Amino acid sequence: MNATERSARFREIRDKVEADQRLSLDDGIFLYDPQVPLQAVGELANLVRERKNGNAGYFNINTHLNPTNVCVYRCRFCAFRSDLRDPKGYTMSDEQVIARGQEATDNGCTEMHIVGGLHHQKPYQWYRHLIELLHENFPQIHLKGWTAVEINWFEFQTKKSVRWVLEDLRSAGLGSMPGGGAEIFHPEVRDQLCEHKANTHAWLDIHRNAHEIGLRTNCTMLYGHVENAYHRIDHLLRLRELQDQTGGFQVFIPLAFHPENTKLSDLKKPSALMDLRTMAVSRLMLDNIQHIKAYWIMLGIETAQAALAYGADDIDGTVRHELIYHDAGATTPECLSVDDIKQLIVEAGRDPIERDTVYNRVRRDPNDYTQWSIEEMAAV
Repeated sequence: MNATERSARFREIRDKVEADQRLSLDDGIFLYDPQVPLQAVGELANLVRERKNGNAGYFNINTHLNPTNVCVYRCRFCAFRSDLRDPKGYTMSDEQVIARGQEATDNGCTEMHIVGGLHHQKPYQWYRHLIELLHENFPQIHLKGWTAVEINWFEFQTKKSVRWVLEDLRSAGLGSMPGGGAEIFHPEVRDQLCEHKANTHAWLDIHRNAHEIGLRTNCTMLYGHVENAYHRIDHLLRLRELQDQTGGFQVFIPLAFHPENTKLSDLKKPSALMDLRTMAVSRLMLDNIQHIKAYWIMLGIETAQAALAYGADDIDGTVRHELIYHDAGATTPECLSVDDIKQLIVEAGRDPIERDTVYNRVRRDPNDYTQWSIEEMAAV
């Protein structure tokens, strides 16, 4: 395709976007072509971003809890996991979990993001107990926990249905689910990355079940490893199809692969240009998902700021105690202050809006920042 043909093809896509029409597989693959100007793709994504979310730059005050890194799986892209007898391996006690919940409360967190390894010596009840323990002691904190991979493991452990596991966890205090474990859905890639863990059908079915019982979930894509543009767009279309059916995804987070300390350490980390193109293409393809998050832990602060002009409307939060991506070589700070978060959003030309996990706006007591309440639903 020569320059004239590329220009004409891009105009066709631009006309679709301006008319709020859905893009196709071929459209998405074309937008990934490095010869299609990134700035032009970003401008289109920004049009959609502002159409959906105005000038908002959402953030939250959150903390991560990774109760164990001992895991039965050995995914090639993971630097976090550990064997049981490895000196690096750990499992948190109830006292440590309670202390982390208290720290979150003392720092005004509205959310705890809970994911970890699949410890072969810990029964399902141990994982359920962690949710119940936190919910009983810190009921004001929203517990976003357990990826579809972990739910799939719990299904195996309990010999119960996915629906039973999800309803049981919800009764213990689970508020929503993160989007991890999706990686890349296409089997050509998934079988290379994580051949033994929850497959594509299981991941999608678990999220479908969660949506059907009223649990909102996030969704993700891990890019920049052994996949290509076709695999990425195929992945986005599978998410879009499920969202058409359930409407339960609240935010999509493209996750840049960090190769350090993994079995794919010979690969290069995705460039900032690839990060921004993926952000923009994701916003354009996922017309039925309200929010796109630029996860600053993985992208770096500067790229995350730029992403707010390339389709993203959310920058995640303060992110205390994140381990998984730092183990994989992320050099970003382990935690940002609220003032830092607000400043980087303002520098990007957006209006900082604190949200809770499900995108309600949060109002803080000006005299005691740890005291907060829900003000109103963010625009949807």
